[in-house]
Amino acid sequence: MFRAVFTSAKIWRSIVSAIAELIDEANFVASPDGLRLRAMDPSHVVMIELDLPQLAFDEYRCDEEMVIGVNFDEFNKLLKRASARERLEMEVADRSRLTLRFMGKALRTFRMPLIDIAGEELPSPSLEFNVKARVIADALKDAIKDASIVSDYVRFTADQEALMLTASGDRGDVEVKLSEDMGSLVELEVKEPSRSTYSLSYLSDMMKAVAAAEIVTVQFSTDMPLRLDFMLPGEGRITYYLAPRMEA
Repeated sequence: MFRAVFTSAKIWRSIVSAIAELIDEANFVASPDGLRLRAMDPSHVVMIELDLPQLAFDEYRCDEEMVIGVNFDEFNKLLKRASARERLEMEVADRSRLTLRFMGKALRTFRMPLIDIAGEELPSPSLEFNVKARVIADALKDAIKDASIVSDYVRFTADQEALMLTASGDRGDVEVKLSEDMGSLVELEVKEPSRSTYSLSYLSDMMKAVAAAEIVTVQFSTDMPLRLDFMLPGEGRITYYLAPRMEA
């Protein structure tokens, strides 16, 4: 038996929407401690991790560990029918269907079949980074939007003073400086100055998670994967790992 409740459907709707932009289908693993997910996108450029402890839910019950396989496109379509003011209940009773209940002016019940997704759970990447910055989520989202105007790629550069996002192309150049003095950075730790370039297409999809988070932790090293941690209420988080674009 698995049951999870959000007093407001908004957070869960935002979480699933952020995952659905990149993942077609994946397994949630529900346990008495909480809910987790780890999956790669079809191109194997992005890995997503979701960790939601019991505290992230208004009510939570899971008698024993179970795998909940879902098609994210279908899951997202159902959750879009929920308003932010509605209470959301999720339940798996017979391991074959996921039941969603939206409670507001009416009680609306949806049931979707669970799918069997083969394969073992992916290991979490073991990486060390030279740059770690805690960034205001909206500021990072705006910087990604700015860069997307002129290019398909953006370069992250960091030194002791600031985190810079730069992009250039036939349409022009963009430079965005994020710093503690300006209020866009909460914290910046730089072991050594670093720079690396990443796809804006994937980053734009990741920014969907901003709807559920106020702070993003950005970590990278020169020509290494980018790690983005979106901190969620109740000590939850969505983590993305994005492979770099290797430049000549």
